[in-house]
Amino acid sequence: MKTKKLLNLFGGAIALGTFGVLLYLENRRPLRRRVESKLTRSSRNLTIAGLAAIALQLAEQPIAAPLTKLVERKNIGLLKLVRLPGSLEAILAVLLMDYTLYVWHVLTHRIAFLWRFHLVHHIDLDLDASTALRFHFGEIIVSALWRAAQIVVIGVSPVSFAAWQMFLFPSILFHHSNVRLPIDWEEKISRFVVTPRLHGIHHSTEREETDSNWSSGLTVWDWLHGTLKTDVPQNEIIIGVPAYQEPIEVGLTKIVPLPFGKQKSAWEFQPASNFNEIQTNKFELDNSHS
Repeated sequence: MKTKKLLNLFGGAIALGTFGVLLYLENRRPLRRRVESKLTRSSRNLTIAGLAAIALQLAEQPIAAPLTKLVERKNIGLLKLVRLPGSLEAILAVLLMDYTLYVWHVLTHRIAFLWRFHLVHHIDLDLDASTALRFHFGEIIVSALWRAAQIVVIGVSPVSFAAWQMFLFPSILFHHSNVRLPIDWEEKISRFVVTPRLHGIHHSTEREETDSNWSSGLTVWDWLHGTLKTDVPQNEIIIGVPAYQEPIEVGLTKIVPLPFGKQKSAWEFQPASNFNEIQTNKFELDNSHS
């Protein structure tokens, strides 16, 4: 238990440090020009994040923590079928959690009920580190059931679960960020983990591009499933969902109740009133950096 607590503390420090560094780099080396005011978006996204954090504490934590202890005590799950050294078991658990999160991400796009909640994450008109925190509380509650299944089927111990979280949170913050990496860095890093350019493609309004780059941590899952897409220039990407391109439609009072009411057909493109200006600005930004 001491190891788990240390991992949780260390993981929290890494996540906070990562968030701070990314905020700094987003101002120094932006990948895409912003469509909305940073203050407006950040306050909205942090409010959504606050509701999600409450849901996490009320729904996932009370389920995940006891289940990981039960798995360890009763030797439940695939990884408990064979005796493995603790470090190897933790590595395999992280890999399997990462892969099954890939599967869950695909399901949130493919199953209409899940998409109603995940849509809130995708209708952000910009993409940056704050988007990584922007998940509807309903999605957090529903995903708690998937997390429970992951833990029991895989056989995830408390230490392995803490190790996975320590890897996951900085990774999600990083690939949602609006940070322009040098091209040579991008090419090397993206062979292993999801980068801002790769995930920017997934947040495109083009359906073919959204249906790619599902991985949350390691890019190997997209590579294995043939869903890895790398050939989309950032200046050609419009962030968001086609049917929700007007800022007035993505305000806080609109997106909190969005999963529970009538929704638009997401992939019917309705350009924002300032669409041409946005595209010109994006093109200029993309060509002003190496």
